[in-house]
Amino acid sequence: MKRLMEKARIVSVVGAFFASAFAVAAQPEAVPGEFIVKLKQPLSTYKNQMNVLSQELGSYIKSTIPGQNIVVIKRPVFEIQSTVVKSLSQDPNVEVIEPNYIYRANRTPNDPMLGQLWGMLNVGQKDSAKQPGVAGTDIGAVQAWDIETGSKDVIVAVIDTGVDYTNADLTPNMWTNNAELNGKAGIDDDGNGVVDDVYGYNAINNSGDPKDDHGHGSHCSGTIGAKGDDGKGIVGVAWNTRIMGVKFLDANGSGTLENAIKGIEYATKMGAKIMSNSWGGGGFSQTLKDAIEASNTAGALFVAAAGNEANNNDANPSYPASYQIANVLSVAAVDNKGNIASFSNYGKTSVHVGAPGVNILSTTTNGYESWSGTSMATPHVSGIAALLASHDRNLSNIELKNRIITTARPLPALRGKVRGAGFANAYAALTNTLPPVDVNDPANWQSVAQSVSSAHPYKEKSTETFEVNVPGAKEIALYFSKFQTERGYDTVQFFNAQGKMVGEMSGNNDDSFSPVIAGDYVKIVFKSDDSINQYGFDITKASWR
Repeated sequence: MKRLMEKARIVSVVGAFFASAFAVAAQPEAVPGEFIVKLKQPLSTYKNQMNVLSQELGSYIKSTIPGQNIVVIKRPVFEIQSTVVKSLSQDPNVEVIEPNYIYRANRTPNDPMLGQLWGMLNVGQKDSAKQPGVAGTDIGAVQAWDIETGSKDVIVAVIDTGVDYTNADLTPNMWTNNAELNGKAGIDDDGNGVVDDVYGYNAINNSGDPKDDHGHGSHCSGTIGAKGDDGKGIVGVAWNTRIMGVKFLDANGSGTLENAIKGIEYATKMGAKIMSNSWGGGGFSQTLKDAIEASNTAGALFVAAAGNEANNNDANPSYPASYQIANVLSVAAVDNKGNIASFSNYGKTSVHVGAPGVNILSTTTNGYESWSGTSMATPHVSGIAALLASHDRNLSNIELKNRIITTARPLPALRGKVRGAGFANAYAALTNTLPPVDVNDPANWQSVAQSVSSAHPYKEKSTETFEVNVPGAKEIALYFSKFQTERGYDTVQFFNAQGKMVGEMSGNNDDSFSPVIAGDYVKIVFKSDDSINQYGFDITKASWR
């Protein structure tokens, strides 16, 4: 119990709002007393009868979202949330009612150190945390730029904390609403319901100023489309594009379901081809799902961060990345060595690809900083989509998604963690080719059957030792068909014939290989502590060469 309480405090301090593996039953955060109500009849039906509707719902109508037939209501905060939902769901006016969930920026912060854009071009250089990388572990941007650098015809909506459109690296690639730019100040010149929305939309105050007051949205925007080949700052995946700022997260990085819906609706209405979403939280929301489905109908690709809790999204969905909608493309985070980030969510069926997400340098409201998170991985994929949409204007949103998934580069650390082969690759996506087979991936070596298993479940405060020998092998790697231990506390260590520890594994690692061990022998030592006993592991084969 003490261990569980310690972990709970860690989650609280980090401030990430995705449902953790240890708190899946917790009630999702929502605005006290506020609910999203989708009406059965068009909102125009009640145009002159809002007072009547308010009385029928027994609630104060705070605001409306006409395009979705939604009213946002307020109830006394002392009422039990589930009781309100159950009661109003039976009202003949109501199609859907749900809490006004709160969402939070999906970033794992680190020290703001100047680094290198290893996600674009990894030559083995150290990242901003001084960690050396593995050459070639990048999205193939340099090769892709020989083919395509982007187009102003492609609009990418960054639905986030806003965008610092005054940043010199972002200003040249900002989307502009010409009707408002050339219109009269204080007038809704294009009749879209927002006044002076030159660079985008602020759903929080329903204004046309999406200026970033946090930094998160600007960081994502820089990775997508910081102006390239201009002799200053950084370069985005797409040198040329149009970034539409859609602000629904506030200066603290949090926002509501109401404003998320309004932001997505705005981006859909204004023609965004790609929507980049580095945020998550709340529970399943039918109205948010409806808004994303509307974006799909309009032909937009919805790229979403998988989340930062080392959670299996297949078992515990993380929204909006886990919505089963055709245009949703979910992204996990990878470090500069090709490992899935320790914090990254994953899912063999629900997460689609991985992308650079650890110590990523990009633009912020303070200049340039290096941040980590699936938030940073997502804009790499949004940028690839922008390049692809620029290069082939006839691809639909679903074709963009499928191209990025099917051309992903195989990465051993992502096997069993994502639906596709692994690591998103801009060059392969543009050329519609499969990356070459990785000869260093144990999955491509010859193998011999093994049968090595821990106790199921394993015991507390125990140590188990196993040995595997493959005569004639120069290198071996063990395949785990199932691997479930308490992350960080119950570990599996690997030793070579000289007794040197060459690697360690912990957590959930089904359908994965051990580190490569030189020689024909490996000793496996499994140690557990005094709490939380899980399944353990099964080794079914050894790959060798």
